[in-house]
Amino acid sequence: MAERQEDGRFIATGAIRTHYHEVGTGAPVLLIHGSGPGVSAWANWRFTIADLSPRFRCIAPDMAGFGQTRVDDDFAFGLPVWRDQLFAFLDALALERVDIVGNSFGGALALGLAVAAPERVGKLILMGSVGVPFELTPALDTVWGYTPGIDNMRAVMDCFAYDRSLLGEDLVRLRYEASIQPGVQDSYAAMFPAPRQRWVDALAHDEAELRAIRHPTLIVHGRDDQVIPMQTSLALHRLIDDSRLHVFGCCGHWTQIEHRHPFARLLTDFLEHPTP
Repeated sequence: MAERQEDGRFIATGAIRTHYHEVGTGAPVLLIHGSGPGVSAWANWRFTIADLSPRFRCIAPDMAGFGQTRVDDDFAFGLPVWRDQLFAFLDALALERVDIVGNSFGGALALGLAVAAPERVGKLILMGSVGVPFELTPALDTVWGYTPGIDNMRAVMDCFAYDRSLLGEDLVRLRYEASIQPGVQDSYAAMFPAPRQRWVDALAHDEAELRAIRHPTLIVHGRDDQVIPMQTSLALHRLIDDSRLHVFGCCGHWTQIEHRHPFARLLTDFLEHPTP
């Protein structure tokens, strides 16, 4: 696949100029990234895009404050603003209805779209998802509390992977360099300042809202996830009526990387075939 991080494009989404990647043809699939430092849509989804784009139109935006979607210093971050950005993004691309894959923080946004405008969402895939109440984990506190530094980035990366052999110095350096681009750390520091339990709570949806979701939903979690406890996916499976849960053993918060090919097959099968 020829596309690279720098090969993305921009589109106006209200007051925000959203950077995004679009690869492939077929049914549109919206990929919403997580919230780690130095993250972007491409960093999060590059393998998934490579695996899904032969069959699907993969569309992966950088959310406000992440990647190359830059915002003003006084930007007020929060679930409603990110959700509205996504609605404006879908409108700008003339997409009436999409299947959605949401990773961690992105799972909360995916749920937000399904709750606010169910007619615009087809199938839901939630991976290590936020969106229900849970106690802030030490690993998530480390991730959201990141300040720039190679050792600090190495500590963050260590939270994500079960297989530490994935954490080469090139990856650490790449994510560190991304985290120190102009304006990026200022935005990141403004998103989840301490005390951070309040941001977990702010990304949670009411139980009644989740019970009302009727979309076919695939919930995926790494059994050994230190960042988002597996209890969140168990809770979502209990609350969303038409849901199925897949748990990967020997897997942390990086399901799409640590179990890349089984994860892609799981998504392809779910997206391509009618659910009972």
